[in-house]
Amino acid sequence: MNFGGTLRLNKFACFTLIFILFLIVYWRSGNNAYPADKSDLVNIKSLLKAAIYAAERGGKKVAEGKNHELNVKSKGKTIEGANDPVTDADYASHCAMFYSLKNTFPKLSIISEEHSKDDPSCQKQEKIDIESTPSEHKIIDQMNDEHVFIKDVTIWIDPLDATQEYTEGLYKYVTTMVCVAINGVPIVGVIHYPFTTQTHWGWETKRTSTNIPNVQHIAENKNHPRVVVSRSHPGKVADIAKAAFGSKTTVTPAAGAGDKVMGVVNGEFDVYLHATAIKKWDLCAGNALIKAVNGKMTTTKGKAIDYSSTSDVKVTDGILVTRYDHDYYLSKLPNALST
Repeated sequence: MNFGGTLRLNKFACFTLIFILFLIVYWRSGNNAYPADKSDLVNIKSLLKAAIYAAERGGKKVAEGKNHELNVKSKGKTIEGANDPVTDADYASHCAMFYSLKNTFPKLSIISEEHSKDDPSCQKQEKIDIESTPSEHKIIDQMNDEHVFIKDVTIWIDPLDATQEYTEGLYKYVTTMVCVAINGVPIVGVIHYPFTTQTHWGWETKRTSTNIPNVQHIAENKNHPRVVVSRSHPGKVADIAKAAFGSKTTVTPAAGAGDKVMGVVNGEFDVYLHATAIKKWDLCAGNALIKAVNGKMTTTKGKAIDYSSTSDVKVTDGILVTRYDHDYYLSKLPNALST
């Protein structure tokens, strides 16, 4: 009698039984882990395409707005005492961006800098066709689908960044921005320039739009960094930059947080420094984009920024944005900030 053969047969039978039981437990537990309703999930690739379309729709409203009465109002003063204006173009862009996204993804949490005026037509925005891909961004079709729970997603939009400069006709600084944050972490960022119709995007760990250059690290730049600061809210940041990074530091004023981050992303500047409070809709898209090129954005104290829907909309400690050498520049700030 072949007891060895019988033993092997019994081992195989036991293994098969255990494997079947494992599958049963796995699939039953899977029913708890994944929602029965697929509408509770959203494809990040679809969110990226929708973000591009939304930013460009808002950009059209911004570009059209310059041909009409701007109807400039003030939302108050910044900490630095600068005027914080808002125009009809801000509201028109908000309507186009916010409600095109909301009508496409009703369950999404969306936070915008602006709010709708008492205009019922504001909400009547056409849904975004997320099955189509913007013609200049076909590389998105080559990317894999990736699904997340809608409840974990927060969309941050800025319908018109650099409003002050918009009212002054300095259109090169003006952008519209959309950001996708998952569990408070910025993952996808879109920055659109309405007056050049250029759209830049990044998906962290995946890809960036083809119009973002590959910027090489230049170690010697640390000895004479090119720093961009706010034109309309300078405060003492120019003095802080030179005190922190040395007398050979070049400080350039510019407008719009989106444009300043893009300056770092594109290699025009080494550092974007902002030393006072700033809102998260100004930052989120740029934060995702700088991460997509392996750069970094933190507060001036080195903390990551939380973009969850329940977080405070204001960052009070300022920000530091770099494509390279972030920890080096961060280490130079404490003494300069305390003086």
